[in-house]
Amino acid sequence: MAPRAGIALLIACMGVARPAVAGEVSMNPAQAPNGAYRLEAAHSVILFSILHLGLTDYHGRFDRLSGTLNFDGNEPQRSHVSVTIGMDGVDTPSARLTEDLKGKAVFDVAQYPEARFEATTISQTGPDRGLITGNLTIRNVTKPVTLDAVFRGTERNPLDDVPVLGFHATATIKRSDFGLTDMIWAPLVGDEVTLTIEAMFEQVSEQQ
Repeated sequence: MAPRAGIALLIACMGVARPAVAGEVSMNPAQAPNGAYRLEAAHSVILFSILHLGLTDYHGRFDRLSGTLNFDGNEPQRSHVSVTIGMDGVDTPSARLTEDLKGKAVFDVAQYPEARFEATTISQTGPDRGLITGNLTIRNVTKPVTLDAVFRGTERNPLDDVPVLGFHATATIKRSDFGLTDMIWAPLVGDEVTLTIEAMFEQVSEQQ
């Protein structure tokens, strides 16, 4: 077989095996199907950052998540979201720090394996933006937290042909509010923790 013919055959085979591609994304919440959704954990993450030595932001993440969303794109304030965070899913660039965070001095995942956010009110602040206020519980301490949320869009997932929604949100909390002050390295880091949330929700049932 001539080299060019072989290359052409390879390209053709690759084309046949190409995965499905994403469709057109709508940025209008009112065009998103209303109904019940569940968090698509494989494409969702909570990132956190904290100031270290007053010099740099140190980053970590939580990636063992589950949650539900009852979505109303026409009246977003009627929507409701709750997310559960598996605290043993905490991860940082340092294996030693990751284990410290799981220990008794910090999250104590043996006694408190989960954290939880439960929305109480949702208000729309723009065409694709809103504030989600709710209760965040860590180590059995519950404090109010407000998320600044952005609706990233909706489309049908090409893998299983069901509606999916994407959201980006940020918030700032204080670790001292949750009693996270007993670490030996506590004086070396700031009190404020910035949260960045990337969440994808997949519809499980339409609104009746």
